[in-house]
Amino acid sequence: MSDQPQYQVLARKYRPETFADMVGQDAMVRTLKNAFAADRIAQAFIMTGIRGTGKTTTARIIAKGMNCIGPDGTGGPTTEPCGQCEHCVAIMEGRHVDVMEMDAASRTGVGDIREIIDSVHYRAASARFKIYIIDEVHMLSKNAFNALLKTLEEPPEHVKFIFATTEIRQVPVTVLSRCQRFDLRRIEPETQIALLRKIATAEGAEITDEALALITRAAEGSARDAQSLLDQAISHGAGETTADQVRAMLGLADRGRVLDLFDMILRGEAAAALTELSGQYADGADPMAVLRDLAEVCHWISVIKITPEAAEDPTIGPDERTRGQAMASNLPMRVLSRMWQMLLKALEEVAIAPNAMMAAEMAVIRLTHVADLPSPEELVRKLQDATPPAGGGGPSRGRPAPQGGSTHAISGTPAPTHASPGGHSASGAQTARALDTDALQHYARFEDVVELIRTHRDVKLLVEVETGLRLVSYQPGRIEVNPTPDAARDLVGRLGARLQAWTGNRWAISVVDGGGPTIAETRDAAENAILQEAQDHPLVKAVIAAFPKAKITEIRTEAEKAQHALEDALPEVDEEWDPFDED
Repeated sequence: MSDQPQYQVLARKYRPETFADMVGQDAMVRTLKNAFAADRIAQAFIMTGIRGTGKTTTARIIAKGMNCIGPDGTGGPTTEPCGQCEHCVAIMEGRHVDVMEMDAASRTGVGDIREIIDSVHYRAASARFKIYIIDEVHMLSKNAFNALLKTLEEPPEHVKFIFATTEIRQVPVTVLSRCQRFDLRRIEPETQIALLRKIATAEGAEITDEALALITRAAEGSARDAQSLLDQAISHGAGETTADQVRAMLGLADRGRVLDLFDMILRGEAAAALTELSGQYADGADPMAVLRDLAEVCHWISVIKITPEAAEDPTIGPDERTRGQAMASNLPMRVLSRMWQMLLKALEEVAIAPNAMMAAEMAVIRLTHVADLPSPEELVRKLQDATPPAGGGGPSRGRPAPQGGSTHAISGTPAPTHASPGGHSASGAQTARALDTDALQHYARFEDVVELIRTHRDVKLLVEVETGLRLVSYQPGRIEVNPTPDAARDLVGRLGARLQAWTGNRWAISVVDGGGPTIAETRDAAENAILQEAQDHPLVKAVIAAFPKAKITEIRTEAEKAQHALEDALPEVDEEWDPFDED
């Protein structure tokens, strides 16, 4: 049997043994050092943060510090465990009888917690404290948490609890309130790169700075992920590990080529963009990873545009930084925002598509198609500067254009034709005098009768009156109409009965020949005239010429827009009002 030591992965080989070895967690280390120095060690700790930031490692260092007795066996609790005494060695090797680690992901029930509750009453067998480390504590069931609460709140003096979790929101607040919480931060890129360089040097491995930057970016702030990727990169590379080898290992596209693809899309070069995408795919890049890189570039450029100092990212090379700054200065934010939204949609489509490459190609085609669309400001400017189409003079020639580029709309109620009071017959005047003039004075016009029907919400009668009756003459209490061929036979009788019921007076409604258009015909004619006027306007003609499928959906006058703004406005507040005035 060979005496050569067994290989150990870098993430375990270079696992921190003391707080001095911890990187990127200065605030937590400082707090714990002060607590140990002042002998203010909490009864329970909870460590939270993303994967690979040192939660379980911190728990073991705390356990060693609490039970360390020093090389001479006389030491007390310390934040700098010696690593030589029997307790430090046993805890490092995971065999200490008084330091129990439990994985809550596999032991989630009340029975597992009951074992802890039953054992806390017994003193530590050899160490100073009996310590329970529960990893992924958020996986415990609700009943298990409830069973632990009493013991967690008032544990024996010789018992300490240390919890670790990546999902702090799933831990009940009743548990959080009984623990001292520490949030472990993501490792900053500069710190991560320095750590990886230190490990690579210790291992005698040659790896370029650009390759380390790629590993750091892929690790997303996790020290364990970065060390695992470094371990893989060292094995992947023969001699010096380069950035190209790391990209091939991670299935990433070259960052420069991603920027090239981004630039082609923004220039609307669909054929070139598809060729570049196919080239990256042939070189081993995953279509989902390419789109994710495009989204990352879009976000990065947007952030640089708002905060230029964000370009000073140590994981970004100088060439990429220069290109990113140039794009940020040239691209408007609306283009970047639109591309970001479309890339998010594309990522969803690629994830569910039966063929990821086809979905990615369709996404690139869409992105290049909208890249050269003009902005609303540019479109209006082009339309205003455009020469009116031939024949555009028509009805609009000699008529001033609507203010602000808007067109006119008809009023809500048309003015129907009715006879003047001087044209009424003597019998009609006598009939009107026989009626209660005081009760009918509110219905001086036929429009008032129509509004009365609308007020009583008789929709059927309202539609029939507007579409089926031609007004011949009108005076309060007496109406002469000419029904259309499509009008209901009992319409005149029903109208008279309704008016008598609503006003308390008998109305005389006669059917005669003649009359003008119906209310609906008048309204439609007015709307058609306004629509025709809008369509004849040179600016509208230019829009229709540029967008043949465009339609006019609504026309508002300046008065209507002002009325809408008035309705939407907040009510005015009296300037003299004082909220603290009791009177």
